[in-house]
Amino acid sequence: MNYPVNPILPIGTFIPDVEAHVWEDGRIYLYGSMDIGGRMDYCSDVYHVYSSDDMVNWIDHGVSFSLSQAEWAKGNTALYAPDCAYRNGKYYLYYCVQDGRCGVAVSDTPTGPFTDVGPIEHLTMIDPAVFIDDDGQAYIYWGQFDGVRAAKLRENMTEIDPDTITQPLSVAEHEFHEGASVKKIGGKYYFVYTDTHRHCGRATSIGYAVSDNPMSGFEYKGVIVDNFGCDPMTWNNHGSIQCYKGQWYVFYHRSTHGSIYSRHVCIEPIDIFPDGTIREVKMTTSCGTAFPAYSSLEAFRAAEMSGKARIAGDSESEYGFSLSGIESGDTVTYRYLEFFGETVFSAVLKTDGGMRAELYIDGWYAGCVSTDPIHNYTGLSADVSPITGTHEITLKFFGEGVASLDSISFGK
Repeated sequence: MNYPVNPILPIGTFIPDVEAHVWEDGRIYLYGSMDIGGRMDYCSDVYHVYSSDDMVNWIDHGVSFSLSQAEWAKGNTALYAPDCAYRNGKYYLYYCVQDGRCGVAVSDTPTGPFTDVGPIEHLTMIDPAVFIDDDGQAYIYWGQFDGVRAAKLRENMTEIDPDTITQPLSVAEHEFHEGASVKKIGGKYYFVYTDTHRHCGRATSIGYAVSDNPMSGFEYKGVIVDNFGCDPMTWNNHGSIQCYKGQWYVFYHRSTHGSIYSRHVCIEPIDIFPDGTIREVKMTTSCGTAFPAYSSLEAFRAAEMSGKARIAGDSESEYGFSLSGIESGDTVTYRYLEFFGETVFSAVLKTDGGMRAELYIDGWYAGCVSTDPIHNYTGLSADVSPITGTHEITLKFFGEGVASLDSISFGK
């Protein structure tokens, strides 16, 4: 493909908690945790760095850092959300472990391998993030709930000045959960974080607050993206914003496997308006653009689901992953597809009971396919009125038993 689609990395790669950076070579680099697909646990004991020069083709640079290198953190089994900063020819990787302590490692390259320096004193609680201001002063942010903190980093980038520690946000004012990330845009400081304003406190939103000061005075502005609906059990989100080749993007994750784990990194283009606000964007299949409807679209690229439907590993799928566990009343939505007069809708599915999949274009009924029980993936097709333009499509399922969907397509 020559255009980005969500999830942006290979389907079996699970990189949540992403901080994105553009370094001097002009490439965009992703630093995140690393989940193990299908495992009911957060994160693993290694980090990988991914980079791209087109936001489509990503290089896995291999293991950049391993928990085994942090001898001071014995007893921990996972590395949580990291960040990276560049100064004076060195790249500094800030990482954290389950017991709440954070450490720093250093490398001559943005992809590592990073050599451990050790723990950072005075810093407890997870999710370190670093921002370097125009004057060269570096700041570090970390923590959860009202334990969120900010401080100045010393010139060596491995120590904080404990006299500068402050609380930049609060639960009461900002619904702060975790996952701090700070950027400077138009002279203002944008504090991006996991936001619990919605869904009775679920941490599914990436929200933001803006200030004239990197350590205080942040005013809540709203949600950038909400991953509610990416999985029946979704609970957590964590991400960042980054400008690449003149376009701003929000990086966030979606959980899979009917769980709060196995999280894919996804992106959406965002606009920062003249008044400094960011309009909320929806989760999409095609990273905010449009996927050609005549191409076969893997079912796991669904932008939103309801009911029991979830993305999961599937040994019988052509792609190794499918939309599984689909029951009567469930819905699956793809945003956005571009049509060129297609008149045939096709779906590849299997089901242990009779199942009907109804097609809706921008909410309007367009046709359906239906079948008796079929235990192997089978292509089903139905004629529809010619479709043109860019649309959101939704499949609504009705019937008996449980179904799995492998792909959809449109033709003439």
